[in-house]
Amino acid sequence: MPRRFIHRHQPPHGLSRWAKAALGGLLGLAVVVMLGEWSGVPMLVAPLGASAVLLFGLPDSPLSQPANLIGGHVTATLLALVLDHLLPQSLWSVALAVGLVIGLLGVLRLTHPPAGADPIVVMTLHPDWSFLATPVLTGTVTLVLVALLIHRLPPRSVYPLPVRASTEEA
Repeated sequence: MPRRFIHRHQPPHGLSRWAKAALGGLLGLAVVVMLGEWSGVPMLVAPLGASAVLLFGLPDSPLSQPANLIGGHVTATLLALVLDHLLPQSLWSVALAVGLVIGLLGVLRLTHPPAGADPIVVMTLHPDWSFLATPVLTGTVTLVLVALLIHRLPPRSVYPLPVRASTEEA
């Protein structure tokens, strides 16, 4: 097997960074679960677990930034809810929805890979429109708020990334 298939491209980081990432994932999802228990509305959905991996493990990735995390999930879920109402129920419809989400998030520069799972969740559960607010919007905002606190702990991470002049558009 060629070496490029087994080479780990991710740079090594110290144990303290990964311990903090694990703590962030635990606390972020725990707060989401508590909000769900307090409100009586289930808030934990699988795509949020994948988002936590990026958010706490790779906070310096463009894919982990608040606009991408929140905007990606909200956009993907909104499109999936529309398609769930318009398309026949089939696995082909789910595949189409995921493909459309990938394209739309790319065009909007809101790519967040875990949001690709949102159409699968929506089109298999067939939730009502409130699913967009709870768990998606509430859950993603909660994770970002926890990340803002966690990334201030040592070893400190810059989160969110600062806006650079070269990335701004008029």
